[in-house]
Amino acid sequence: MFGGGAASIGLAMALLLQGLFFAQFDLPQYGMNVTTLLVPLWAVSELAKRIIAPDTAYVDLTYGQALKLSTAYQGGVVAWVAFWAFYGQGFGAANIASVASFGAAYMSVILLEPLADLAVLGAAKSAKGVASTPFFNKRLFA
Repeated sequence: MFGGGAASIGLAMALLLQGLFFAQFDLPQYGMNVTTLLVPLWAVSELAKRIIAPDTAYVDLTYGQALKLSTAYQGGVVAWVAFWAFYGQGFGAANIASVASFGAAYMSVILLEPLADLAVLGAAKSAKGVASTPFFNKRLFA
């Protein structure tokens, strides 16, 4: 609804605030954690260019397209976490078990987040025709 640039800034700022106020021990890994969110976002934007016709308003996306993009993003997060884990700790049995454990635990997010995304798309579709404001990406309705 706000566009990729705003989403990137929002994710980076939210992660920073989380680190400052709730998980200070995570701040040394801020850069790695940001890439874990932003690299899949970039990959999904590239995927969107392939499955969505140019100049399609966001509210005109099909629920199938939104589901594909959301699922791809969540899968990308898991893949990027696995990349960092294997890069930093290698392919030992304990690390492979940890990555598998994370993937299994993250499965609830992979299952629920796309449903939330579909709900947001439904809300945006029902608001179609409402005067646009500068808060939303111009492509939301046009």
